[in-house]
Amino acid sequence: MANGGNRQIRFGIFLQGGGGHWREPGVRADGAVSIEAYQEYARIGEAGKFDFGFIADSAYITKDSTIPFLSRLEPMTALAAVSAVTKHLGLVGTFTTSYSEPFTTARQLASLDIISDGRAGWNAVTSALEGVARNHGHDKLHDHALRYRIAAEYIEVVKGLWNSWEDDAFPRNKETGEYVDLEKLHTLNHVGEFFKVQGPLNLERSKQGHPVIFQAGASETGRDLAARYADAVFSSFEESGNLAKAQAQYKDIKDRAAAYGRNPNELLLFPSIQPIVAATQEEANRLYEEGNRFIDPAYAVKYLSRYFSFFDFSQFPLDEPLPELGDIGKDSFRSTAEYYLRIAKEENLTLRQLALRATNPRGDFVGTPEFVADKIARFFEERAVDGFILGGSHANLRNFVDQVVPLLQARGLFRTEYESDTLRGNLGISFPENRYALERRQAVVQ
Repeated sequence: MANGGNRQIRFGIFLQGGGGHWREPGVRADGAVSIEAYQEYARIGEAGKFDFGFIADSAYITKDSTIPFLSRLEPMTALAAVSAVTKHLGLVGTFTTSYSEPFTTARQLASLDIISDGRAGWNAVTSALEGVARNHGHDKLHDHALRYRIAAEYIEVVKGLWNSWEDDAFPRNKETGEYVDLEKLHTLNHVGEFFKVQGPLNLERSKQGHPVIFQAGASETGRDLAARYADAVFSSFEESGNLAKAQAQYKDIKDRAAAYGRNPNELLLFPSIQPIVAATQEEANRLYEEGNRFIDPAYAVKYLSRYFSFFDFSQFPLDEPLPELGDIGKDSFRSTAEYYLRIAKEENLTLRQLALRATNPRGDFVGTPEFVADKIARFFEERAVDGFILGGSHANLRNFVDQVVPLLQARGLFRTEYESDTLRGNLGISFPENRYALERRQAVVQ
C-alpha cells in the first residue's frame, strides 16, 4: 500500500537526451536517437534505486520544431531495448489516446509488460498539437473537452482488454497436457461513443497484473481524468519554490480520487525537476548559468511556442515584454500555456527571459547536496508530492544519485534496496484484481 506508515519518496528519471543542451561538453549531441544514451540514463536510475524511467513523445514536427523533436526514438521500441539492460527500473512511455486504436495500444503495452517481467507503465495523454491530428487522417485537433471524453473511454477499453485473461489462465502443464483454461478467457464486446472493440486481447496478464497508468494533464479535466483512472500523475510544478500551491494541487487531486471511491494514497504525484548539485551554492549557480550559455535564443523561442500550438513568438522583439496575447494556448497544452502567460505578465518578462525560463527552468533544486535533499524532504513530508521525476544531463543526475540519494536514505526517506521486481510493487500500488476472477470467486461464495 502506497503512503502507509513508512511513507517513502519515489523517483523517476527522464531517459531521453538531446535538446537545447546538446552543445555542452560531456553531453551527447545525438542523445535523442542514441539508445546507448537512453540505456545510460536507465543505468543511472537503477543504480540510484529509482522507481521508473520515462520517455515523453509527440508525433508531429515542422521545420520550426526544436532540436529534440526533429529526430528521436519512438517510446515502445526504445523501452524494449532499455528493458534488456535493467532488472528493476520501471519503463513508462507516452502513448496518445487521441489518434490511435485502444486494441493496438493495449497489446503493445502488455507486450512490454511481459518482456520486462512486470515493469511497464503507460503515460496516457491527449494530443495537444494540431499537426498530430493531420498526421493521423484528421483535419484538425479535437477541442480540449472532447479530447478528454475520448481519453476516458479509451482508457476504459484498454483496461478491459487487459482483463481478457484471468491470471492463472495458462497452466502450460506438460504432465497433463493442459496449455490453457479457456473458461478463463473473456471477450470485451465494447460498444461506446467513440470506440467499438470486440476483443479479447491475445496476450496474458503479467506478474504485476497490467501496466501502471500515468497521466499528465494539469487542467481541470486532466486532473479529473487522473483522479478516475491513473495510478500516478506527472503533476505541474512550474513554481517549485511555492510549497502552498504544490500542497493545494496535491490535496485537490487526492480529494478527487477519494470522491471517485478510490484510495487517494494509491494515486502518486510526480512533478518534474532538474536538480543541479555542487559543493557550494555558488558552484551550482555557475553550472546552471553555464547551461544557459549554450542555448540559442531562437531555439528557446521555438521551444516556448510548442506549448501554444507553435504560435509565432518570433514576431515580437526578444528584449521587450510580451504584449497581451489572450487565450492562445487554450486548445494546446492549456495549463502550461496559461502558466507562462501569467508569469510573463506578473514579472514583466521579456520574450528572451520567458523563452529561457521555458527551455531551461532553474527551479528551486539547485545547490549543495544538503540543500537539495532538504528541499526534497520538505516537499515530501509536507504532503506536496509523493516523489519527483528528474531530468538533466548524465553528469548532473549521477551527481544526484551519488550525493543526494545517500542523504535521503540516511534519513529513512528513500529505499536502500528495491522492495519488488515489478513497477507496481516498488511504487506500493495494489495488484489490480481481474474483475472476471473476482466475479467467479464471489459466485462460489454465494
